[in-house]
Amino acid sequence: MEAYFWFAAAAILVIVEIATLGLTTIWFAAGALIAGFLALAKVHLVFQIIVFVAVAALLLFMTRPWAARYLNSQTKKTNADSLIGEICLVTQPINNLKAEGQAEIRGQEWTARSIDGSLIPEGARVRIVSISGVKLMVENIGE
Repeated sequence: MEAYFWFAAAAILVIVEIATLGLTTIWFAAGALIAGFLALAKVHLVFQIIVFVAVAALLLFMTRPWAARYLNSQTKKTNADSLIGEICLVTQPINNLKAEGQAEIRGQEWTARSIDGSLIPEGARVRIVSISGVKLMVENIGE
């Protein structure tokens, strides 16, 4: 009877992992699967639970960082996220207090604001630190 519980738990955890792709529940599914085999071998329930927790924790802490790094290396920034870190040209002086400022990046004009509140003159080169709504949040790179 315990084996059915462990195998059902493993199946549910795999389904949750497929739905979320968080690389978390898959390790618990592996622990449940091993505990299910121990239940089939008539190993005591306390030992099954200990093995479940130990296997899940070991896999989670030993392999998740590596797997997350490997799988996330394929992700590419798109749209506005790809602008962060880029250098652009100020086309209208940036003055946060007057709510003024524009910068051009990839042939497009954007509203721009200084990340530290400093005044940035027209013609300055700035680095995009973040995007807030439709505004570039920039820092003067002083070149």
